[in-house]
Amino acid sequence: MKSYKAKMVEPIELPSREEREAALERAGYNAFNLDARDVYIDLLTDSGTGTMSAEQWAAMIRGDEAYAGSESFARLAESVRDVMGFEHVVPTHQGRGAENVLYGVLLEDGDVVPNNSHFDTTRAHVVNQGAEPVDCPSPAARDPNSTETFKGNFDIDAGYALVEEVGADAIPVVVLTITNNSVAGQPVSMANIRATAEFARDIDAMFVIDACRFAENAHFIKTNEAGYENRSVAEIARAQFEHADAITMSGKKDALVNIGGFAAMRDETVFEHAKQRAILYEGFPTYGGLSGRDIEAMAVGLREAVTPPYVTDRVEQVAELGDLLVEAGVPVYQPTGGHAVYLDAGEVFPHVPKDEYPGQQLVCALYLEGGVRGVELGGFAFPGTDRPDLVRLALPRRTYSREHLEHVAETAAKVMDSAGEYGGLEIVEEPPMKELRHFSARLEPVSN
Repeated sequence: MKSYKAKMVEPIELPSREEREAALERAGYNAFNLDARDVYIDLLTDSGTGTMSAEQWAAMIRGDEAYAGSESFARLAESVRDVMGFEHVVPTHQGRGAENVLYGVLLEDGDVVPNNSHFDTTRAHVVNQGAEPVDCPSPAARDPNSTETFKGNFDIDAGYALVEEVGADAIPVVVLTITNNSVAGQPVSMANIRATAEFARDIDAMFVIDACRFAENAHFIKTNEAGYENRSVAEIARAQFEHADAITMSGKKDALVNIGGFAAMRDETVFEHAKQRAILYEGFPTYGGLSGRDIEAMAVGLREAVTPPYVTDRVEQVAELGDLLVEAGVPVYQPTGGHAVYLDAGEVFPHVPKDEYPGQQLVCALYLEGGVRGVELGGFAFPGTDRPDLVRLALPRRTYSREHLEHVAETAAKVMDSAGEYGGLEIVEEPPMKELRHFSARLEPVSN
């Protein structure tokens, strides 16, 4: 039983097959280039696409639009202290703004940055500072059929192997992403959070948590890690950050807003440098490129995200979509993560070579068969890596019903039935920074 009801609705319409074919060709076989009006069920991302609560909308009315010293910022800072335990907060327009502010202060040319797995903008910001991003995922992460609970963990042994290779002095920052978006939204255990913090301290590196889905991660800890079953999600959420030196946060995920983010840290010197960088790239440090209204909504959303009715509904709906897809015979990365279901494109299209982007072809096929928009997170999105060809179906928060999920599963089943009709794709146009090519590159079917 859902713990919320709809207070506003938006009509949606499934374009005809001919319209979808034309739209996909205009988009250069890249779902990012599709117009939203041409999409029926939009699972491209859960970032900023969810439905805000009545309390968030009410809070927006009191937004303080002062350029400096806004009361809205004071309320956000209070929420960050209460929910996450950090005293120093720098607001930004979204998560990548927080990455720019923090990593612009912490990294320089020649540095090496280990992460359980870098996501696209994180990887790009590390590269943009002249540093090298290195993924250290759990060995279980490479097996889509493994039922291990915390497949998002940081591989500590891989971290120490990296230290042996490049030296501790080359690693100023260790990052942990919770949940691990690049590894199918898989959670990170509290034990691994502590172990990663100890690893960072051992090599005298700053320990940074990418916290954008911290509430979902806390839910998994409560549900699956011994010793936490009787603790609240709010208590666990805060405990996740006890050993972190800093965090980056996209408010568009687990702060339940359509825009916004922040960086938070304990060190006052880092805080002062981050504020100056924020002034340059985001805005004055008490508005950070946001209106007071947006900041108010984020302050409320942070608190709502750790309440049991919300976060339980959230994770259970994602699991529901995963179950429907499995029942339809679609190969799904197991177990289902916190914000999305990930499909194994290599299993759907075994006849398509990796260098012809089977994941991107699966994205196109889902759109053609049912107007469903997902995103490829394999060799197309992460060039030069050995990541599996996964397609993410990310559920916006508090937005779709079971009927919508059933349509997604039916669409995926249609793709499975017609899989042999789909071939590969080739890139015909891409931007200079390949780490971000999946946002704008254009492709076309490989001619055989």
